Amino acid sequence: MAWEEELFGFLDELEQQAEALYDAERAPELADRSRAEYQQVPLAARLMATVGETVALHVRGVGAVRGELARVAAGWCLVAQPAQDWVVRLAAVAAVEGASSRATPEVAWPVTARLTVGSALRRLAEAGERCVVHLVDGGRHEGVPRRVGQDFVEVVTGADGHERMVLVAFGALAAVQSEEVG
Repeated sequence: MAWEEELFGFLDELEQQAEALYDAERAPELADRSRAEYQQVPLAARLMATVGETVALHVRGVGAVRGELARVAAGWCLVAQPAQDWVVRLAAVAAVEGASSRATPEVAWPVTARLTVGSALRRLAEAGERCVVHLVDGGRHEGVPRRVGQDFVEVVTGADGHERMVLVAFGALAAVQSEEVG
């Protein structure tokens, strides 16, 4: 019986070696698959997993916008600060600090994540809130969003008697900053 135990021990050892070789051969394939899958993860999915956390978004034409990531939606996000909020177009985000290492798949996003940047701007227009509209080229317009079209926002700038209307294309829009309270 001792020879049978020795034989089974030898066969078990061979099986373990075969499994180790198989795992070693598969490791690069699994790493390639993992990289291939990760390339499908959009920035919005990483940001969605970060909602409720403090972040610093580096926005083209604006610089750093720091605050609590309050909402992520179709092509934009909302960064809340104590005295003001920022609506930031994701296309204008150059870098993010403080993002979660996880990603939330789109199927798990809330229904409100389907709202476009136009929806957020319509809300500001309905409130008649004064804002600073920042452009990706560094330009800015201070005024009140009045109407929102399919791919632009109408901003009324200036004071009584000297008002003028500016149409800002969404493609040029980096962020909209609500004016500080007080």
